[in-house]
Amino acid sequence: MGRENIFIFGMTVEEVEELKKTGYNAHHYYDNLPELRQCIDQIQSGFFSPNNPDQFKDLVNILMHHDRFYLFADFESYIKCQDEVNALYRKPDEWTRHALLNIASSGKVFRAIAPLQSTAGRSGGFSPRGKKLPPPPRAQGGGEEINDKDRKRDN
Repeated sequence: MGRENIFIFGMTVEEVEELKKTGYNAHHYYDNLPELRQCIDQIQSGFFSPNNPDQFKDLVNILMHHDRFYLFADFESYIKCQDEVNALYRKPDEWTRHALLNIASSGKVFRAIAPLQSTAGRSGGFSPRGKKLPPPPRAQGGGEEINDKDRKRDN
């Protein structure tokens, strides 16, 4: 398929490791990226859920205080990548070419998966390694703690 036929955004592994060392602060991105701030403010205000304005309160809390995936750090890269997607989509012939190349190359993935499925069937399936993500770190300097009781109640 080739890198030129796909859209990739976000930090590299090395950038993520560096951010882990220096520390991730969601408020830094919120304070310095007006477009991101507008998105978060709209979500928090109930703009997308006027009949239930608090519906996404937990989502905002997680993003601002408990985000283990550093989503805000990828925001600018995502917006730039989406602009590239939009530009290509306005060129139907090129868009179609990229789409067909992606579809054609997906057969390689399925051919690689088939032996694994066959092995899994003979061995009774794959069993999970039992490794789970660690719990998110406690928010420092604010934010609400989310516990299992709250999660169960909300589901």
